[in-house]
Amino acid sequence: MARVKRGVTAHAKHKKTLDQAKGFYGRRKNTIRAAKAAVDKALMYAYRDRKNKKRTFRALWIQRLNAAVREHGIVYSRFIDGLNKAGIEIDRKVLSEMAIHEPAAFAAIVAQVKSAMPATAAAA
Repeated sequence: MARVKRGVTAHAKHKKTLDQAKGFYGRRKNTIRAAKAAVDKALMYAYRDRKNKKRTFRALWIQRLNAAVREHGIVYSRFIDGLNKAGIEIDRKVLSEMAIHEPAAFAAIVAQVKSAMPATAAAA
């Protein structure tokens, strides 16, 4: 059986890991043992935070919407309830962008929401 020399393969694997560790501080960027641990951890954080990013942005849109609808004399929870009652199916991301960049159109939506709500809820 022929002898297998693994230097080329090992070097390629190490090079791949060290390329991923580029920009890390200290030994983590140039020592394979430290770099491998650091890269593995970084990839775990990246996977986790791709999920968390969705949560964070939804929270941001909700905060923006709450601030925008309070200027029109209504709170966020009543606004969302009114959207459902009015049959308006626009998601929070689009509503948030609309509140920032197109205040007139957003005001029209708020007016529709207020008219769809019962009179007691709109006054509160």
